[in-house]
Amino acid sequence: MKHNHLEMCLLFDFYGEMLTDKQRELFDLYYNEDLSLSEIAEHAGITRQGVRDAVVRAEHTLTDLEQKLRLVSRYGQIDQHIAALEKETRLLSRINANYMQNDEISKILARMQEHIRAITG
Repeated sequence: MKHNHLEMCLLFDFYGEMLTDKQRELFDLYYNEDLSLSEIAEHAGITRQGVRDAVVRAEHTLTDLEQKLRLVSRYGQIDQHIAALEKETRLLSRINANYMQNDEISKILARMQEHIRAITG
């Protein structure tokens, strides 16, 4: 259980539904609610070792799914590309406003910015 906390939470957000109900509950209590193994064991009515085993199995399942599907990795790459696109459209907008003043370019840039907003929410 030496995984990066943020990484585990991201994996849980993407793949949590693939866990069993019990694994999902115990993982959530451990990572998201920040309860100790003893606190979770008391809450769930199982041993501390049982909680640890379930959390470790859940971690293993989540990391295996990421290795196979790469959804979290792709999500991070998409974010980086969107940020780069936003920067480039701002630069083009400034160039167009200061030098070219082309209405068609302004319309295209506006549509590009709409597409970026649609992707990012």
